[in-house]
Amino acid sequence: MITLRPTDLAREHGLSTQAVRNYEQDGCIPPAERTPSGYRIYTEVHAAALRTYLSLIPAYGHAAGGQIMNALHNAGIDGVLVAIDRGHSQLLRDRDTLDAVRKAVAHLTAESDSVADLSEDTETRTIGELAHRLRITPATLRNWEAAGILAPTRDPATGYRRYSASDLRDAHLTDLLRRGGYPLDHIRTVVQQIRTAGGTDALAAALNDWQRKLNAQGLAMLNAATQLNHYLSVLTPPHAP
Repeated sequence: MITLRPTDLAREHGLSTQAVRNYEQDGCIPPAERTPSGYRIYTEVHAAALRTYLSLIPAYGHAAGGQIMNALHNAGIDGVLVAIDRGHSQLLRDRDTLDAVRKAVAHLTAESDSVADLSEDTETRTIGELAHRLRITPATLRNWEAAGILAPTRDPATGYRRYSASDLRDAHLTDLLRRGGYPLDHIRTVVQQIRTAGGTDALAAALNDWQRKLNAQGLAMLNAATQLNHYLSVLTPPHAP
């Protein structure tokens, strides 16, 4: 059996020896045996465990990666598979949301002139004035606020809602997307993305970046599956599930 020092494991991944010890303490790699003088003795099993855990991080995140490794080391293969299934399910939901946002942005592009006109409006309006302008009811605006889409300020003297130019733009976008059949949770994502990005052009670039990140995560999941399968093959009792 090949024995390894903490520095051997750390050097392979550019880590500190303290990081390796922390991963052992957190259950991400199996407990090491000790020499009579107290030094840790690692093996190829520990090296495979560390490679596996580090491959899980870009695929599922630190927390889920730690849960997967702890489940492996505590005879919990069901817990491993549940955590993996959750990760894939979340990635699929993110892809569905991205697809909905792309379609919504394409819908908005056709209405860009009317949106630009609203953005140039510098006056604030009451809920009744905004509702009248958009030909909707004040209750609808309140529903959009409750959904986290609109965030009007309040008049300090009266407590009434006041809608700024950006609120007008967001309300108009919401009205367009509602008429296009989009649910409020997707509309909230679109409005927040546009608000953060600064416009539909910037949002399109942000969505492309989001797509790249989702693809990178999917590829990381494939790599993690390979590492995980190898680690399962080298695990021996009492560490194997």
